[in-house]
Amino acid sequence: MSGAAWALAALVGAIILSLTSRVNVGVVAIALAWLAGTFGAGLKPDAVLGGFPGALFVTLLGVTLLFAVAEANGTLAALAARLVGLARGDGRVLPWLLFAGAAALSSLGPGAVPTVALVAPLGMAAALRAGVSPFLAALMVCNGANAGNLSPVSAVGVVANGILARAGLGGHAVKLWLWNAAAHAIVAAAAYLLLRPRAATATADEAPPAEYAALGRAAWLTLGAIALWVVGLLAWHWPLGPSACAAAALLIAARAADETSAFRRVPWGAITMVCGVSLLVALLEKTGGMPLFAALLARLATPATLDGAIALVTGAISTWSSTSGVVIPAFLPTAHELVRQTGGGDPLAVSLSIAVGSHLVDVSPLSTLGALCIATLADPAAARALFRQLMTWGLSMIVVGAVLCQLAVPWVVRL
Repeated sequence: MSGAAWALAALVGAIILSLTSRVNVGVVAIALAWLAGTFGAGLKPDAVLGGFPGALFVTLLGVTLLFAVAEANGTLAALAARLVGLARGDGRVLPWLLFAGAAALSSLGPGAVPTVALVAPLGMAAALRAGVSPFLAALMVCNGANAGNLSPVSAVGVVANGILARAGLGGHAVKLWLWNAAAHAIVAAAAYLLLRPRAATATADEAPPAEYAALGRAAWLTLGAIALWVVGLLAWHWPLGPSACAAAALLIAARAADETSAFRRVPWGAITMVCGVSLLVALLEKTGGMPLFAALLARLATPATLDGAIALVTGAISTWSSTSGVVIPAFLPTAHELVRQTGGGDPLAVSLSIAVGSHLVDVSPLSTLGALCIATLADPAAARALFRQLMTWGLSMIVVGAVLCQLAVPWVVRL
């Protein structure tokens, strides 16, 4: 068996274990990467460990530590209480507030990852207070952020539209953005109906919670640091993780929170899960397992099913790989070639299918979006449960995205 096959088998095994076992799948994935890489693919251990996602680790550490500081000094609880107050404590309203807020912010330019980094800690805390399941809250935040991820002014939207223009498919930036947003709104509505959030948990006659008390020095310092961080992300394109670490360090140095208390709130188990599986994904890419997987799925395409098939392929790959860093740059330029090889189809339809198919699965805990939501949960049991739920949902979106693109994309192209 080839090294690529070993790596692919290891990844499938890790995913199965993540759905059925109580062992932290990140630890299992690191072990499987070592075994498949050294004994199956003949790589040295250093070459296998070279795939460790250092940038992702710093991103997760920085963002979770910054908001752990906000949680430790009471700032997050105060903001969550006010957000629930904006929804009047109604669990039926809060999910759509999270979706709309994330979609609007993402569309303005920062894109999905910074948006989820900003909205998820607050949104998940507010959801718990309002009686909304963490699963539904995570789905609404992630789908909302992805709904705006392909706007003409977002980083990913600029990349995607630049690729389409070079391929002779320019002039469709708004169509790409709105079709992606509509697809995520449809999926979010389905999640809302399936998970049925309960009615209001607070009334106007209730006394305001303690968190509504006037904010103190620590809270104002924390809000100022987070605001500066946001401005830095949007205006100066600061790196997400390092800048969050800097903000957290400044707050701890200013005694806005206790360092020990903040670090105890960092969800190390969730970070281990995500980084461990990402190491295994890197091995799959290094050994050529990703093209092997894509080639096997692409053989199913015909001119009549090309839109759905390419959404299936890109969705499957995006579950384990980077949508903006791998799938969009690698697959969008192939639209014309795919049409040629299959003997029919529309390159614009194929491009729209690639974009939506790859984005819908990004609630997976293997993606940064899902990982950031999991990282907001301090309870290891709750984090593990959410990991499994998001994994199941993300994998199901491979098929949902394929069906949606097969049925709707030809109609969207004609608009």
